[in-house]
Amino acid sequence: MSLLKDLGSHGQAVWLDFVDRKFLADGGLQKLVDADGLTGVTSNPSIFEKAMGHGDAYDADLAAFDKANPGASAMARYEHLAIGDIRTAADTLRPVYDRLDAKDGYVSLEVSPYLANDTDGTIAEAAKLWGEVDRPNLMIKIPGTPAGVPAIAATIAAGINVNVTLLFSISAYQAVALAYVEGLEARVARGEAIDRIASVASFFVSRIDAKIDDKIDAGVGGDDAKALKGKVAIANAKLAYDWYRDFAKSARWQALAAKGAQPQRLLWASTGTKNPDYPDTLYLDTLIGAETVNTVPPKTMDAFRDHGTVADTLGADIAGARHVISEAERLGLDLDGVTDTLVEEGVGSFSKAFDDLLGAIAAKQPATA
Repeated sequence: MSLLKDLGSHGQAVWLDFVDRKFLADGGLQKLVDADGLTGVTSNPSIFEKAMGHGDAYDADLAAFDKANPGASAMARYEHLAIGDIRTAADTLRPVYDRLDAKDGYVSLEVSPYLANDTDGTIAEAAKLWGEVDRPNLMIKIPGTPAGVPAIAATIAAGINVNVTLLFSISAYQAVALAYVEGLEARVARGEAIDRIASVASFFVSRIDAKIDDKIDAGVGGDDAKALKGKVAIANAKLAYDWYRDFAKSARWQALAAKGAQPQRLLWASTGTKNPDYPDTLYLDTLIGAETVNTVPPKTMDAFRDHGTVADTLGADIAGARHVISEAERLGLDLDGVTDTLVEEGVGSFSKAFDDLLGAIAAKQPATA
């Protein structure tokens, strides 16, 4: 059995953090579903920028769209191309979705990163993309910013699946977990079904260690802090999962579960290691637990398939995780400040990738008109 497929026996789903038209057309996604038990796909502006902005895989489709829609904006052309890929991926995963009765088999598409601080704009775009893709196994990605939280609740209440992205802190995760609950409760109050609505909370990992390690290397915390290198992000994730397990026992959640509500699974994102000194499977080996997802870039997926370690690690040594976080605070590593900065940088990075993507698509226009 594939080591990736073996994660399923521990209750963890594996999603691919990549989408590309040639990869889809060549059957690459189907191969991962068959061989590794893959159950989902995520995309983001950076991934689409690499896919669409380089090479010619999209040129024929773009030329046909431009001919039928003269004068279309770069945004309209991007959405046409992205929706095509997302539909193809969703159709590939539809048998997984059907077999698992809507509990998995999802493909994620992000609202514009320009809307990260616009609640109403996010709600409107989520509804628009949901209608245009027209696949039940779509998740709309909404950032877990302060403006995103009420948008998440409203989008869930509208019956649209949501992948909450750009989560770094436990407090931000708790806010979106409660937004998911609020959305479900609004549906229950209207007498609407909640059993086929799904959500994941994408908690980013490696970027936290990259920031904390830079501080330690710069001398913050002195020699004592060196023992924390490569440990803070994992400890942070473990404590988020520990909160999730406690909340799942609460009367508020149990009332929804009795009506068929699906748990909002924690999804580990940014799981490729950025420090070459760390094992390349670090953020898979250490974050395995029931009712979670790990979304994995292709290179890290290959590494785990070759030499990953499968064990129930996520719920282990919570006391040790608490100690790591308390030491980080004692030594002045400012995890809260780091996570706040990472949200801002994440929104900025995705906006820059979107700028580049729209620019690349606009540049293709003269050659395909």
